[in-house]
Amino acid sequence: MKHEHILVCGGGLAGMACALALKKAGFSPRILAPAYKPMVLAAHQYHPRVYALSATSQAFLNELGVWSLMDAARITPVSGMELYGDGDGFVQLDSWQNAQSTLTWIVESGEIERVLHQALQVYSVPWQDDFFDQLTATGIQTKGGVQIPADLIIGADGARSQLRAKAHIEHQARPYKHNGVVAHLDAQLPHQHIAYQWFVGDAVLALLPMPDTDRGPQVSMVWSVQESQANDFMALDRAAQAAHLQSLLGALTQHRLGSLRLRSEPFSFPLTLERSAMIAPKVALIGDAAHRVHPLAGQGLNLGLGDIEELVRVLSTKASYQSVGDSRVLERYRRARVEPIMAMRWVTHGLHQLFSLPGAPIAFARNVGMNMVNKVPFIKRQLIEGAAGRKTGFF
Repeated sequence: MKHEHILVCGGGLAGMACALALKKAGFSPRILAPAYKPMVLAAHQYHPRVYALSATSQAFLNELGVWSLMDAARITPVSGMELYGDGDGFVQLDSWQNAQSTLTWIVESGEIERVLHQALQVYSVPWQDDFFDQLTATGIQTKGGVQIPADLIIGADGARSQLRAKAHIEHQARPYKHNGVVAHLDAQLPHQHIAYQWFVGDAVLALLPMPDTDRGPQVSMVWSVQESQANDFMALDRAAQAAHLQSLLGALTQHRLGSLRLRSEPFSFPLTLERSAMIAPKVALIGDAAHRVHPLAGQGLNLGLGDIEELVRVLSTKASYQSVGDSRVLERYRRARVEPIMAMRWVTHGLHQLFSLPGAPIAFARNVGMNMVNKVPFIKRQLIEGAAGRKTGFF
């Protein structure tokens, strides 16, 4: 019954990817969201939000036909990772240690959205420029008063999902009382396609390799820090922000990439650990509407794309007599996603808690543990598999 109506609420990256995957699988999806407005960027300017795409996510985007549409000059392959503890702990991962050429790819959110929107236009996927308002007996009603019939409604409307609330889907959120601060930086030394991460007390600093610019090497900073510290930083003027970061990052990174200078406007957002029941009658959630994990592992988008891939697989393999909104069908989707989501939540939350614990004995133990991991090839191969998205790991 692929003629059934499927409505995707949300026109961001997850919503567009879901609608495209459904269309290519033979379904008839429609998107409900405000009209897509691409960010206009000047030369050597980059979208503020970037993602670390796993090999599994890269393969999925390739299957959708959009990977090759992206500007290769704006994609940075990651061939290695360096992790530093709050003592002498150190773990180094290289793609060659597991016979791979690339661990992950750093890609701008805006670049992925651009090619997804282009593909949706090619496939003539309808886009309703409006907002979700209410569930009805036959589908939904928009803020503009339009009635849209739907046999299945997919919530891709983000962490503050209105569809999730109106469908009364169980949702729990636990604030970390930390904010993520993101910005692009000019680096004095080349990053050599390596991603760096420092665990410093209850703060986590990640520097992700980005394409070189007219000013030389560039990295993207993701800094998880206490709310008060993030708010104080964001309250500074641009010059003070630049001076503060240059001093702070030099100390934290031990000048691993030389001097680091603020290149773009910084943004800050609260960090939360969130879970939901994911489904309700004729409703399924994906991406941030369904779950959120700590960004220290860079797995948010990869988990969301995994939701889409599994949901489309379940819908495509359901019995012919079952509707796409059948509760038994949606329950199969929910069960299939429980394990990978819980495993990633356990890893990311556990790491955050581990490095938040005070005390010299605990600090000594976790740094010794990192050094032991660095000496065991089998464990490192398992972590690399996790980075590629082939199993649950640190990344």
